[in-house]
Amino acid sequence: MVAYIVMIYPDTKLEERLWSEGYNLVLGLDEAGRGPLAGPVVAGGVVITKESEIIPTVRDSKKMTEKQRNEAFEKIKESVLAYGVGIVGPAEIDSIGIQEAVLKAMVTVLEVIEAKFNRRIDYIIGDGTNILSIPRYRMDKIKQGDLNHYSIAAGSVLAKVTRDRIMRKYHEKYPKYGFDTHVGYGTKKHIDAIKALGVTEIHRKSFAPINKL
Repeated sequence: MVAYIVMIYPDTKLEERLWSEGYNLVLGLDEAGRGPLAGPVVAGGVVITKESEIIPTVRDSKKMTEKQRNEAFEKIKESVLAYGVGIVGPAEIDSIGIQEAVLKAMVTVLEVIEAKFNRRIDYIIGDGTNILSIPRYRMDKIKQGDLNHYSIAAGSVLAKVTRDRIMRKYHEKYPKYGFDTHVGYGTKKHIDAIKALGVTEIHRKSFAPINKL
């Protein structure tokens, strides 16, 4: 029996439908870093309006190699009509909670992009049904949105690459924690390092098991 790996690439059918309904500026949003024990949560978002702005290699950032993400990251920024990134650090995550921190990062993306257009975004499509809605905006929260919809997938690449680069910079400051490999997630290597070396300024003190150490 032969097993086949099926590559799923996002399309723009949802964006095209929204355009046809008069929503000209559709913002696709995604985040990276909801679950790690250290580092920021980062949101990324893009607005596209035509086929020439699409990078064929872009898909859910979790399905791409690091090299593919880095290459796509630069091409996305060069090609899309507008893009934005929002970052919320670990101290603020501890203060307001991860759900509100994700929302704040997404709102930052929205504000950055609206400043470029000097007008409101018409519609937002975001990844995941558990994200908070952005008040006073039409918004769809979509399960596996980054897998199926191009704008969200492109946003996921911006978020993931930005966050990974931040964590690799932290590795230079804290080389014994392994941030260059696990980028803050709760791997055995990371938890063992926390137990041996202690908690750093970039750790999320409200997250288990750090809150019990």
